[in-house]
Amino acid sequence: MRIPRIFVDLPLAENATFDLPDGAFQHCCKVLRLKTDNPVVLFNGHGGQYHGYLTNVQKRSAQVHIEQFEDLHNESPLRITIGQSISRGERMDYAIQKAVESGVFKIQPLFSERCEVRLNDARMEKRVQHWQQVAISAAEQCGRGVVPEICMPTNLSDWVPRCKESLKFTLHHHSAQPLSRFTAPETKDIALLIGPEGGLTDNEVTQAHEVGFHSIALGPRVLRTETAPIVALTAINLLWGDL
Repeated sequence: MRIPRIFVDLPLAENATFDLPDGAFQHCCKVLRLKTDNPVVLFNGHGGQYHGYLTNVQKRSAQVHIEQFEDLHNESPLRITIGQSISRGERMDYAIQKAVESGVFKIQPLFSERCEVRLNDARMEKRVQHWQQVAISAAEQCGRGVVPEICMPTNLSDWVPRCKESLKFTLHHHSAQPLSRFTAPETKDIALLIGPEGGLTDNEVTQAHEVGFHSIALGPRVLRTETAPIVALTAINLLWGDL
């Protein structure tokens, strides 16, 4: 049986015993029906993972005893931040999930000129919490010890000039160059700007170019907004990362 791998937002240490948080308890003991002495792997998103086992499993609670820490070496050597224009429903979830699996460092949701999603403050906070949980679940599944941060949404026009990564790309067919013409920066920090379903406007592309973004093309076909980050991350990690 595969040992469950669970995220817990708690400090973790070897030879420690603690109460399993409610969400983790529901998943381990109600959904997976784990019992006392069943092994589990825990991580808190700060790197590495901890091996332990369940103790004192009751109807409404359980404890975990941690035995040992395992350092992980599966993070991409590149720190890639994606500025992702917000898309509707499951498209955004898919983009975040697959970006985490592909090794993204951070995701910045963006409101762009052709973005059809509008969020007030209350809905925005709930969406960020939801997207962060999508990222956590993806990190659980793919074995990462670090959970990428999902930032609070902001306007594309505000984020682009604040973007300080050494190498910055936008996926746009106008004046695009092949990715292979570029060289990875020594600092290993890269930014990717992804447009919405209707694409970036000429004004947005111009604004990005003015602050150092380079337009790149990833083949002759048009990519959907939720597909573009996966293809871009794969291509960049294949050239300069760990693929």
